[in-house]
Amino acid sequence: MKLLPALSAALCLALAACGGAASDDGRTQVVASFYPAEFLAERIGGDDVTVTTLTTPGAEAHDLELTAKQVVKVNEADVVVYLSHFQEAVDHAVQDAGRDAGTAVDLGEGVEEVHSEDDGHDHEGDDHGDEDPHVWLDPANMAAAAAQVRDALVQADPDRAAAFEANADALIAELEALDADFTKGLASCERTDFVTSHAAFGHLAHAYGLTQVPISGVDPQSEPSTAALAEIADLVKRDGITTVFTERLASSALAETVARETGAATAVLDPVEGLSDETADEDYVSLMRENLAALQKANGCS
Repeated sequence: MKLLPALSAALCLALAACGGAASDDGRTQVVASFYPAEFLAERIGGDDVTVTTLTTPGAEAHDLELTAKQVVKVNEADVVVYLSHFQEAVDHAVQDAGRDAGTAVDLGEGVEEVHSEDDGHDHEGDDHGDEDPHVWLDPANMAAAAAQVRDALVQADPDRAAAFEANADALIAELEALDADFTKGLASCERTDFVTSHAAFGHLAHAYGLTQVPISGVDPQSEPSTAALAEIADLVKRDGITTVFTERLASSALAETVARETGAATAVLDPVEGLSDETADEDYVSLMRENLAALQKANGCS
């Protein structure tokens, strides 16, 4: 539900002035809605920014609800990095804040839409529709978003432009190398289909010529119909699919059921929506490289 303008104003007056809040140490204040946004802000901002992340580590990012204090932080921040149409509460907070377009970075801006409708399965209770919001799972999209974060930080703090630009150049080069490794590593595989616990990998599949077969829909809480589940199990057996992929932050029950019924193995394919206790020492790039290795092994890539 959107906050009424009067309530937004009252919150701002109660906690701080809206529309920009450099910290006492002079660092640029950035609010990131979830981990991929946090990763970009921290890598590009370095020691010159303070990043506040709205989604708690280990929590499911899709259904984030904001506290009143978090709404005020969205108003106060020098820069907000988020993904529109992914976390509804964040969309409302950004809209209600009336932020300048240059200081609200949308990771999905300019990204080609990818839909999950092509999987051909019915998913019950999927409130996110069939558009896949997981744009960050294509490293090329992350490189484009990195340039937008750089520009927003430079606008917020021109005196540190050189540092932001150097950090962004290094990160973009790393993301471009990651993209090249995915392209090369998935170019020659025995199979191109891969089975996932939920439809998070449409952008990755689209970028590298693969086809994801999701058990659940875009919303990990949605469930397939009985007929769809049987069809997926038949596909695994018929096409010799060796692996059913699970996730760390979502239930693996259905994926494990399919694996058990078909004799397939299970392995983790991380949608990198957030870090967990298990991945606290990892980052976006290392997790994506683990995803690449998992896909290569499962699909017999040479």
